[in-house]
Amino acid sequence: MAAVHYSFCPMAEEAGDPVNQYFAAIRSLLDAIDLAQIRAAGTLIATALESGGIIHTFGSGHSWLLAQEVFHRAGGLVAVNPLLDPRLGFAQGVIEGTAFERKLDAADELASAAGFAAGDIGIVISNSGRNALPIELALRMKAAGMKVIALTSLDHSRSTASRHPAGRRLFEVADQVLDNHCPPGDAAIHIAGMPVAMGPLSTLAGAALLHATMIEAAQQLAVRGKPPSVFISANVGQSPVEDLRAQLALYARRIRYYRPGGR
Repeated sequence: MAAVHYSFCPMAEEAGDPVNQYFAAIRSLLDAIDLAQIRAAGTLIATALESGGIIHTFGSGHSWLLAQEVFHRAGGLVAVNPLLDPRLGFAQGVIEGTAFERKLDAADELASAAGFAAGDIGIVISNSGRNALPIELALRMKAAGMKVIALTSLDHSRSTASRHPAGRRLFEVADQVLDNHCPPGDAAIHIAGMPVAMGPLSTLAGAALLHATMIEAAQQLAVRGKPPSVFISANVGQSPVEDLRAQLALYARRIRYYRPGGR
C-alpha cells in the first residue's frame, strides 16, 4: 500500500471555528494513517511474542504518555514493559525533562533496567525523531538483537537535523516506522490574533497507531492458534485479583512492574 501524503492546509476552510477545525484535523489525520505500516509492525510484534519475547516501550516528554498507554491497559497485551524512569516525564521539572531527552547519559542505565534481550521488540516514540536519547535507546535495542518500531512524524523528522552524535534520526534507525502524520511542531490549529498554533495531535494519533498495531499482532497470533494474553478491565464483572496475578506471573521474570513492589 502506498504511503498517504497528508496536508493540514484544508483545515483553514473548516467553518472558521478553531474547535471544528481541530476535530476535522483529527478525523483527517486518522484517515491518513497507512494501514500497511500497522500490518508490518504487527507482524514484528507477533514474531517477537511467538518466540517468547516482550515489548519494550520508550518515550520521553509527552511521548512518555504513549509508552504507558499500552501498559497494563484493559484490552491491551500483557507482555509490555515500559521504561518508566521519572526523569522521562516532568515530575522533576519541565526544563529538566526537556533537557533529559537530549542527552545520552542515561542510556546505559535505562537499557540495563529494561533488560533488553535478543528476540524482544522495542517501540520508541518521538514525534520529532531528532532527540539523542530516543535514538540512542533504539540503537541499544538493535545492538541487543531486537527489532525496533519507531512511532514518529516523518514530516517533522525529515524537516530537521538529528541531535544524536551519529547524525541519524529515529526513522533512519528503526526496522519499521509508524508515521503519525502530525505537522512539524505537532500543533495544527491557528487562531486569529495568536502567534502560536494550538491543538497538538501526536497523542491522539499515537494512541490509535499503538492500539491498532497491538490488535494486528494479536490477530496474527490468534490465526496461528497462539492468542496472546490480554488484560480485562478490573471493573468489569468479578475480575478477581487472583486472575490478574496469574496473568502477571507469565511475565514477572522479565517485567519488574509485575513483581511485588515493582522490584
